Amino acid sequence: MTFENIHPLLDEALTARGYTTLTPVQTAVIAAEAEGRDLVVSAQTGSGKTVAFGLAMAQQILDGGMVSLAREPAALIIAPTRELALQVSRELMWLFGKAGVRIATCVGGMDASKERRNLSQGAQIVVGTPGRLRDHLERGALDLSALKVAVLDEADEMLDMGFRDELEEILNSTPEGRRTLLFSATMPKPIVSLAKRYQRDALRISTVGEDRGHGDISYQVVTVAPPDIENAVVNLLRLHEAETAILFCATRENVRRLHASLTERGFNVVALSGEHSQSERNQALQALRDQRARVCVATDVAARGIDLPNLSLVVHVELPRDAEGLQHRSGRTGRAGRKGTAVLIVPYQRRKRVESMLRGAKIEAEWIKVPTGADIRAKDHERLLETLLTPVEVEEEDRALGAKLLETMSAEDIAAALVRVHRAKMPQAEDMLDDGSRERPQENHRAGFDDSVWFTLNIGRRNNADPKWILPLLCRRGGVTKNDIGAIRIAANETHVGIAAAAVAKFAKAIAQPGRDEDHDVEIVQASGPPREAARDNKRMGRDGGRPQRPQLGVSSGGPRSDGPRGGGPRGAGGPPRDGARPFRNDGPPPSKHGVKHKAKGNRPR
Repeated sequence: MTFENIHPLLDEALTARGYTTLTPVQTAVIAAEAEGRDLVVSAQTGSGKTVAFGLAMAQQILDGGMVSLAREPAALIIAPTRELALQVSRELMWLFGKAGVRIATCVGGMDASKERRNLSQGAQIVVGTPGRLRDHLERGALDLSALKVAVLDEADEMLDMGFRDELEEILNSTPEGRRTLLFSATMPKPIVSLAKRYQRDALRISTVGEDRGHGDISYQVVTVAPPDIENAVVNLLRLHEAETAILFCATRENVRRLHASLTERGFNVVALSGEHSQSERNQALQALRDQRARVCVATDVAARGIDLPNLSLVVHVELPRDAEGLQHRSGRTGRAGRKGTAVLIVPYQRRKRVESMLRGAKIEAEWIKVPTGADIRAKDHERLLETLLTPVEVEEEDRALGAKLLETMSAEDIAAALVRVHRAKMPQAEDMLDDGSRERPQENHRAGFDDSVWFTLNIGRRNNADPKWILPLLCRRGGVTKNDIGAIRIAANETHVGIAAAAVAKFAKAIAQPGRDEDHDVEIVQASGPPREAARDNKRMGRDGGRPQRPQLGVSSGGPRSDGPRGGGPRGAGGPPRDGARPFRNDGPPPSKHGVKHKAKGNRPR
C-alpha cells in the first residue's frame, strides 16, 4: 500500500511492517500545514507517537531524498527513561533501516565509552536520556552544531522527573533554526513555558478526545479489606490468565514483597524497580517478550516506556497519585488497536478518593466483586474446553499413545486425568476475608454471642466507619478471627463491638499494643457493659457524648509528623517500611506544607 506525503523508502518499511492505515497522530504530523513547522503534540499512550515523529522529521534527515554524510547528527530525540529511549531507537531502526540511516543510543546504565565511539563514527539520529546526553555534550563527544530537528518525547514526564536543567542545557546547545517537536500527554504551565522559549509559531496538534480513559481499555474497580489486597491480586491474575500482565506498586520494597509472594505461589513473575541494574531490567523484559514470564511487578518509573506486545492486563495494586498517573500506568495496555483491561484494587476506606479520581479522568469504570474460587474454576473450565475443542492437526505418534491409553483406561477417566493435570499447573485461588458480597449494615448481629464482652472504638459514622473495614481491622489488631467477633454497632462518634468470651483475654492483650500504619490512632478500649449501659456510664463520668478521648482528627497524639516517601519507610527516612509494617498501603494526599498529613481517624476518608 502507498501512503501519501511519505518518502518511498519509509512507505516500503511501513508496508513491510503490516501498516494499512496511519493513526490520527501520524496523519496529523505529515499534513501539509505541519510541514517544516515546530509542533506541540498531545496524543494518547499507544497511539503510534514514535512512528509519528519519525515521519515528521524524515524531511530533515533524508534531505533531498539522500542520507546526509555529515558526522554530526541531524535529529535528536530525548526521552525520560532508558526503556523508552531504547524502545524509540528500535522503532526508528526499522522505519529508517531501508534508507541506511545510522542511529546512536545514549542512555544511563550502558557503556558510555562505547556510546562515544558510536557518536564519533557518525550518526544521523541520536536517541537518549537527558542526563547521559548532557554528559556526552559536556565531554565534547556529542556535537549538536548541525542539528536540524529536536524531539522531546513525553516532555511532561521529563519535567516531573526533574530534568528541566538538562533539557535547557541541551536545547541551548542547538542551532536556532532547528525544528522542535514537543510531544506531551498533558500541557501544564512548565510545558507551555518551555514551548514558548524554544519554539517558534508552533502548530498545536491534539488527538486526545473527550474520552481520556482510552477507548481500547476497559476499567474495573474492586473494593477489598486491606489485608485482602494480595489475595485479590492472585485471584485477578487467575481469573484473567493474561498472556502478559503488569502489577503496579508504589515502592521498591512492595515490589520485592509481591514478587516473592507470587513466585512462591507458582506464578512466572519478574520484577522491575529502581534497584535493578540495566542488565537485570533487559533480562526481565526479554523474559516477558519470550513468554518465559507472564507477570511483571513494577514501580511507576521503572515501567515508564515499556512496550510489551501481548500486555492485556494492568493491575493497580497500590493506587496511583492522580488521574494522569492512572492513565500513564493503564496505557501500557490497549495499544495499537488491541484491547486491554485495567483493574484498580481499592481498600474500602479509599473508595471516595478513587471515585473522584475516575471522575476527573472522565473514565467510566465497572465496580465488581473480587473473583472467588468458584468464579475462577468456572473460567478455567471455559478456557480448557475452548482449548481442547479447537481443531488441530494430530501427529500419528500422539494418536498411537491415545489408543494405548484407551486400552487401559476409559475415555471418561482419561478426560478426568487430563483436567486434573491441567488444574495442577495453575496456582490456587485465595479465600477472601471479605469478597464484597456483604451489604453495608450499620449493625451486624450474630447468634451465639449472648455472653460476649463489649469493646469501644473511637470512630463512628462521622469517620465513615463501616463493618467492611472495621472487621479486618479488629482481626488484625486483636489477633482474632471473624468468628470471634459478634455484633458491630456504629454510632455517630464511636463503634461498639462484641467479642466472644473465649477470645476476650487474647483480644484485650493484643489491643494493648499500639496500631501500625493507618491504624495507629484507632483506640480500642473495653467498655463497662453493653452499648447503652456504657453510654450511661460515660455520661455519668462527664465524657463528651460517650466518646472515648482521642487526638484531634488529622493530627497524631504525638504532635505533627512528616511522613517519608509514599508507600512507607521510617518517618522522614525514605527507607523501606519498618519491620512488621503492612506491605501495601494506598495512602491519601501527601503531607501539607506544615508537615501534617491531613487524614481522618485511622486513615479513613472523611
